[in-house]
Amino acid sequence: MEATSYGPRWKILLAFAIIYFVWGSTYFAIRVGVAEVPPLLFAAMRFLIAGLALFGWTMAHGERGLEGKQWMAVTFLALLIFVGDYGLLFWAEQRVPSGVAAVIMATIPAFMAVTEILVLHTQRFTPSLIFALAIGIAGVAVLVSHSLNLGGAPVDRAGAAAIIIASINWSIASVLARKLPLPSSKALSAGAQMLAGGVLLAMVAAARGEWRDFHPAAVSAGAWWALLYLIVAGSIVGYTAYVWLLHHESPTRVGTYAYVNPVVAVVTGYFLGGEPLGVRTVLGTAFVLVSVVIITTGQSRKPHEQLAVEEAG
Repeated sequence: MEATSYGPRWKILLAFAIIYFVWGSTYFAIRVGVAEVPPLLFAAMRFLIAGLALFGWTMAHGERGLEGKQWMAVTFLALLIFVGDYGLLFWAEQRVPSGVAAVIMATIPAFMAVTEILVLHTQRFTPSLIFALAIGIAGVAVLVSHSLNLGGAPVDRAGAAAIIIASINWSIASVLARKLPLPSSKALSAGAQMLAGGVLLAMVAAARGEWRDFHPAAVSAGAWWALLYLIVAGSIVGYTAYVWLLHHESPTRVGTYAYVNPVVAVVTGYFLGGEPLGVRTVLGTAFVLVSVVIITTGQSRKPHEQLAVEEAG
């Protein structure tokens, strides 16, 4: 069998294909689901089931349970990640095309850089970082601007604002996670975060009255398949492939999913969902991706910890 210095080549290619194409396509699956199921309830279903499966699997394979302080840290992160990030993303995809949602979410590295500067003081503003931030902001402005004559309708501003807030919440959680007492096992930590996040999302969905608006019999098979895809492919298989890659490839190569996912999401939304792909979308996507490339290639020069639960749609 042909192999690289890190692991079997076919396994590496398969794992990359999963985090590139599966994670990129989850944005469209979210849009399919929230068209019929209340958004926070749909998110709660995804992460409750995926969290139970992953957490149960790790415990069955001999992992120690979490201590009290670890559960507190996990719950705090779950509030930021699953309610403050995924909850807003699922809500916004009722108003914003899935491909555009993925593009705006790609601003996370920019917000992470700013958070590291302001909170951890591990980075500083440099000309290249300032340029990258400006390009990223310009990309989002292109997508939502009503004054630019680029053809096609601008993105709903409330939906875009919700995704930007979601990106900020994720970046804050990612930075703070380095200081919190999380389990050493990434799989255990991810399962616990998903489980806690699913519970919190279910509670917020109940407070918003989404349970009253949910009628399972009225939900189409397509929406149920979208949920299954998000649980199995997006959360369980995607996360497993990601963690496996981290042990067999450099973090810099693995991190390239941040460039590829938005492109996959835009193409998937266009071909499967009939989402617009005009000059506005292409130009905004290009600006944001340039920003991501500049920031992430600059960060790759120094090692840094990452969240147990990686960002994905």
